[in-house]
Amino acid sequence: MRPLSSAVSTAAVKSAHGCLEKTSCRINSLSHPAVMVASDGILRQGKGHPRAAGTYARVLGRYVREQKVLSLPEAIARMSLLPARRLEAVAPAMRKKGRIQPGADADLAIFDPQTVIDQATFENPARYSAGFRHVLVNGVAVVRDGNLVEGVKPGEGVRGALR
Repeated sequence: MRPLSSAVSTAAVKSAHGCLEKTSCRINSLSHPAVMVASDGILRQGKGHPRAAGTYARVLGRYVREQKVLSLPEAIARMSLLPARRLEAVAPAMRKKGRIQPGADADLAIFDPQTVIDQATFENPARYSAGFRHVLVNGVAVVRDGNLVEGVKPGEGVRGALR
């Protein structure tokens, strides 16, 4: 059996994904310093898994504020900087993600740590999360004063190099 630290690079996604409904397993997975937060959920015509719309708000509300599994700065890094760093070698555009600095893409979420929470359910998987005041993608507001800005689509796909 390999120690957890050597197994994380090959099995972290599986270990977290395989225990979504087991609270102690989720907490143990999130507590490991190499675990990052992401979602591969897709919503199509309002249908899909609720984590497609609520992954990040769930981490911030439930695991940071309520259960104190992670600190707020640690959770933010696991949702932004750490995944960007992990992908930089194959997708150089990720060097401009997950950071607030000159030359970086202006992808920012302004939220209230006291109220942020996921609200999506299996019955309503596209329900917006609460507590997000403003969201900028490439410097363009897509959420302003808590409301979706209609008609803007400033996001760009990030492609990795083929090997």
